[in-house]
Parts: sequence; C-alpha cells; structure tokens
Amino acid sequence: MAADPRVLYVVACGGYPAAELPVFVEAARASGWEVCVVATPAALGFLDVERLAALTGHPVRSRYKRPGEPDALPPADAFVVAPATFNTINKIAAGISDTLALGLLNEALGGGRPIVMAPYPNSALAGHPAYAASLEALRGWGVRLVFGRPGDPRGGADQPGRENTVFPWAELTDALNDLR
Repeated sequence: MAADPRVLYVVACGGYPAAELPVFVEAARASGWEVCVVATPAALGFLDVERLAALTGHPVRSRYKRPGEPDALPPADAFVVAPATFNTINKIAAGISDTLALGLLNEALGGGRPIVMAPYPNSALAGHPAYAASLEALRGWGVRLVFGRPGDPRGGADQPGRENTVFPWAELTDALNDLR
C-alpha cells in the first residue's frame, strides 16, 4: 500500500508571478505532493481561483475559518511562498498574523515545518533596510530563500512595477525534492 502524499501549502502573494501558479502546482503534484493553495487577499486579483481549485481538489483559502467551521484543507507538511512580496516577508519576520496566509506561515515557523520562499519585491523595496533585515532573520530561522535571475523579457522600465527578473519557478520546483 502506497503512503499518502505529503501535503504542500503553496502560499501566493499579490504579484505578477502568482498568475503562473498553475504550472508550478502541476509540477508539485507530478512530483508526489498533495497541493493546497492559500492566498493573501492581494493575491486573489492575480489568481485563477477556479482553475487552482480544480487542479488541487481543494478550495483556495484566503480567510480564517469561522469558529466551529471544519478545516477545508489537510495539515501541511511543508510550505512554498511564491511570489513572496515585500509586505509578506516583513510581516512574517515581525511575527504578524493578520491574514490566514501569514498566520499559517508563522505557525509553520514556530512548528519547525520547512518553508521555501521566492522573494519578489520591486527594486526600490528591495533596497529598503527592513527588507534586508527580514531576509536575514528568515534565513537564520531556517527559511530557504530562492531568488530569480536577470532577464525576464516581460519586465523592465517600460512596465513600472515589473522587475527585469525571471521568477525562479524551476528552482522552486527543484526545491520540492529537498523538502521530501
């Protein structure tokens, strides 16, 4: 009898790469993960929620459940945050849990569950002193950070707010093997 698949929570934050999440979810499922998607409120505008729910077999969650409401998702074994925004990175480092996504990530940190994050701030926010301090704190707490690389043809100065960076989907997919 085969063992049940491990459960991966993919936390999506509000950034352009979130629209590409279905391909990553398919890759995670193909490598043996049961995938659940949790979205920050800002991520909902970037996601195809119905498609993600169909791919995973679970609802996309973005809010805390009400008292007495059953859990809609199985407990997580590991987390991937893609994209991880400036706001989310700094809030996790400060221990703020004002959304379901942040609450689950802070519980994962406290419970020692593995977390892989792909930071995706714009260049001005990446230069903010709090961001560097938050990344250093997260690294010190065992969070694996996966960064993009230069060269995204969709980014650049002609599209404000979109950095000239390739989002590290391939590296995140590779990181799944390390989580097993």
